[in-house]
Amino acid sequence: MNWESTYAIALELRRQHSDADLEQVSLQQIYRWTLALPDFEDDPALANDDILSAIFQDWFEENLHGQ
Repeated sequence: MNWESTYAIALELRRQHSDADLEQVSLQQIYRWTLALPDFEDDPALANDDILSAIFQDWFEENLHGQ
């Protein structure tokens, strides 16, 4: 996975942190959790608020519409 894989990252974060309250999750937390994913292989310095927000949005949408 890399920073362009926002949906895949969101699915994995949702799986690993199923009890997370998204209203309390910060972009910094998403950044740390993403770097901790075993399949994540991108440069941490490439992250920015737009990417982290996209991951958050994908996660939020999955919680609303996913299974």
